[in-house]
Amino acid sequence: MGPRKVLLVDDHALFRDGIASLLRAGGLEVAGQAGNGEEAIRKARDLKPDVILMDVKMPGVSGLEATRAIKTEMPEVKVVMLTVSDDEQDLFEAIKGGADGYILKDTPGDDFSELLTRLFEGEPVFSRGLAARMLSEFRRGRPGTGREETAEEELSDRELEVLQLAAGGATNKEIAARLFISESTANYHIRNILSKLHLRNRAEAAAYAARKGLLKTPS
Repeated sequence: MGPRKVLLVDDHALFRDGIASLLRAGGLEVAGQAGNGEEAIRKARDLKPDVILMDVKMPGVSGLEATRAIKTEMPEVKVVMLTVSDDEQDLFEAIKGGADGYILKDTPGDDFSELLTRLFEGEPVFSRGLAARMLSEFRRGRPGTGREETAEEELSDRELEVLQLAAGGATNKEIAARLFISESTANYHIRNILSKLHLRNRAEAAAYAARKGLLKTPS
């Protein structure tokens, strides 16, 4: 398997070049660059990248609009917002649109590299504090993902345990260790949970758990 392919989408060429250098130093292939959402959609079709790092606010088609279009057409492509905006509305719209993560541009380089590693391991990735803020907002009754979760299948006791741990930020490896199961079994449970609850990713599962009061209160 060759290096992971990344598509960079940002309307500032100098910023794209800086991120491209960082990615190449980490062994990733920068398959292409785009300056707006419309170009991002076109290049995603042509290049079929593994990951798209997408700015939120760009002229013309925004990163949020492009993310919705790309995830609808190519759900296997991971899309991570890379932005200066810590606005909660942008964060929630990104998750609703299927984004696999939300990273702020002031994230230190080492943290950025670690987040990308976690992304390739199948985890949603957020800059420090954003995931906690998202869960806090849902606990206060903020509207959810835009879907009504009606007549969803009941989760098994084991799936409920997995959901609680995942919503608390545990990785699949950590879930496996806590529940004395294999990592592949943890992955299987996560897929079943997303399917049963009609959710797209772990970030939405965490939000669902918060809304339903399923999060464990630390003792």
